Amino acid sequence: MFSHIPVMLRECMELLDIRPDGIYIDGTCGGAGHSSEIARQLRGGRLVGIDRDPDAVAAARERLAPYPAEVVQGNYDEIRDIADRCGIDKADGILLDLGVSSFQLDNAERGFSYHNDAPLDMRMSKSGMTAAELVNTFSEEQITDILYKYGEEKFAPRISRAIVRAREQSPIETTSQLADIVASAYPAKFRRDKNPSRQTFQAIRIAVNDELSHLDAALDACLDVLAPGGRLVIITFHSLEDRMVKRRFANWADPCICPPDFPVCVCGRKPKGHTVTKRPVTASDEELDINPRSRSAKVRAFEANNEKGV
Repeated sequence: MFSHIPVMLRECMELLDIRPDGIYIDGTCGGAGHSSEIARQLRGGRLVGIDRDPDAVAAARERLAPYPAEVVQGNYDEIRDIADRCGIDKADGILLDLGVSSFQLDNAERGFSYHNDAPLDMRMSKSGMTAAELVNTFSEEQITDILYKYGEEKFAPRISRAIVRAREQSPIETTSQLADIVASAYPAKFRRDKNPSRQTFQAIRIAVNDELSHLDAALDACLDVLAPGGRLVIITFHSLEDRMVKRRFANWADPCICPPDFPVCVCGRKPKGHTVTKRPVTASDEELDINPRSRSAKVRAFEANNEKGV
């Protein structure tokens, strides 16, 4: 069974502004930490949970069994199709808790963490290309690009060169092997007390699961499913995700998309809603004490226009 503390649970519930008779979708159900609290508040309402991880789906179904809820295996960018299959036109609230789940990190055999020795896997759906396949088959240039783009790793060329040299001797098959290679490539003065593998593991995980492409597609799909006055609440854990969410929310709220040199607006565009969180919500000191993984989390919320378009 999954066991974890949902990130900023109270803040997310407040931002969702749950109605007992409302329809809600948790697009990243995981172990149903957030989902179970949403479902607990429903009286006549309904919850649909979505997760791409079959282990998460099984655990969430068990945990949500007492509630008016169902769990579907799939990716959150399929939210429109999944909602249609569940007989849902619009949802009053949608939650996305992005990135890797606590269960996936804590379950060593899934290969997400550099803290434990395990097969180098990192697949959220347990299908498709593994992290081992990526590091053993991609070119040095491709790996460098991945580390720059998804990990913002300034030592990407050194690390990718070390990966290619290492795999020429023997395949890279475990998390410990990869972590040791990264450490060997990292300048000693930059290591300090933290493990230098964090950004490399993040970048490879994002590439293996195509996370940013899924998020890009999911944002507009979520807006399409959102009911008038409904809210989309998103938890991000790194700058690439947060930047994408922030910009998309700003674009939806923008009443004009005319070129900046136009003297007057001619586009006739109406905003699709407004951003509820002018600044991202971050973890309180109390939360950080009990849930250190919330340290990098940011929560943003968007509210769709009501039926009058205001």
